[in-house]
Amino acid sequence: MLRSGHAPDQPFEVYVPEQPQTMRQQIVESLQGTLCSAYQLAGMLRIREREVEEHLTHIVKTVARDRTKQFVIDPASCVECGYVFRGRTKLTTPSRCPKCKSEGVSPPRFGIQVRT
Repeated sequence: MLRSGHAPDQPFEVYVPEQPQTMRQQIVESLQGTLCSAYQLAGMLRIREREVEEHLTHIVKTVARDRTKQFVIDPASCVECGYVFRGRTKLTTPSRCPKCKSEGVSPPRFGIQVRT
């Protein structure tokens, strides 16, 4: 049975739409080879900063399972006294410095590096 507009000697061309990436896949792709804050990622992907932070907690676990990649965190630091928030488990920006009580805290930055 022939379809209208199709010549019998030409094969049908099947159109397979490209699978859109999930938000987490987009974040992982954006983090590869660079360091970005949650605010910067939110701007690039046009989503809320809190959404990025929620996705990052899952991305950390996913990347940990992949032996070829490593999730990197450049910790937050106080702008006033230079205190660095090393060992912090939360991925959000601290509200203030525990040392000088300043609220001028630079956000943590995240990245994904390929292990060699």
